[in-house]
Amino acid sequence: MTGYTVPMALTDAQLAEIDAARAETRPTLRATVPALEEILHVPLPVLDHGFVRVIDYMGDDAAVVQAARVSYGRGTRKVSEDRGLINYLMRHRHTTPFEMCEIKFHVKLPVFVARQWIRHRTANVNEYSARYSVLDREFYIPAPEHLAAQSAVNRQGRGAVLAGEEAAHVLALLRDDATRSYDHYLEMLNETESGERRDPTRDGLARELARMNLTVNVYTQWYWKTDLHNLLHFLSLRADPHAQYEIRVYADAMAEALRRWVPMVHEAFLDYRMGAAMLSAKMLAVVRRMLAGETVGQAESGLGAREWRELMAVLDRA
Repeated sequence: MTGYTVPMALTDAQLAEIDAARAETRPTLRATVPALEEILHVPLPVLDHGFVRVIDYMGDDAAVVQAARVSYGRGTRKVSEDRGLINYLMRHRHTTPFEMCEIKFHVKLPVFVARQWIRHRTANVNEYSARYSVLDREFYIPAPEHLAAQSAVNRQGRGAVLAGEEAAHVLALLRDDATRSYDHYLEMLNETESGERRDPTRDGLARELARMNLTVNVYTQWYWKTDLHNLLHFLSLRADPHAQYEIRVYADAMAEALRRWVPMVHEAFLDYRMGAAMLSAKMLAVVRRMLAGETVGQAESGLGAREWRELMAVLDRA
């Protein structure tokens, strides 16, 4: 298969299925986006065995504009006017027009990432069921540069990267535990990896029970369909530098699909969401005092220590 990078986790059958899907074209009167069509069905590699791929979509930049104006067609307005309207909608958080566009992803991801992801409840999700099927022997093992100690100042964050013998020991534990748990999983099922019965004298444990023994770095898959407004909300949280690395790389891949799909919305999203900052009323009052020439420190600002640090970070001040 040519034209795109193939995740090493895909089987020959899956590659053939993707080629067949991309070879089939259909005439349509719906809006299509050539840049997104280029990667439709294509797996964008993420982590060591994961991927994100766009399966289907509805709408484009013009659909957002059309919904905002409630017009019959695309109209004759200039692109600059459409961009200005999208910027206005994004700037003032008028979200309904963005809900008129939808996109569906096929995602392969570690279970612990999926459990964090599923907190975003404004989507339609259908996950691979380990009650009916046997999960593959695929586990997420972090690259050494992503093995970090617990942060001393952030309970949800990472600190310094582990190195040397400690890093090697952690990686060995992750591999050994995941492999051992999967071996026991197959033993309880009484199945080989190819699905054959291992011991004809044993029944084997039900799949819905045997799955409890698997580690949370095993890979699962799902279809995840959402509208553009909720996709932007997901990306604003998960593509943020403060998000956990393992979910952030999925958000980055989806952001590339967003850029191809709705470039004007993507541009506005970067400008008014990802590149912007929200200030509280107290923060804004401090900024106004500073602009008036007053020297303001944390003690007289009325801000707590954490909020003060956040304001100084926004203002790029030490």
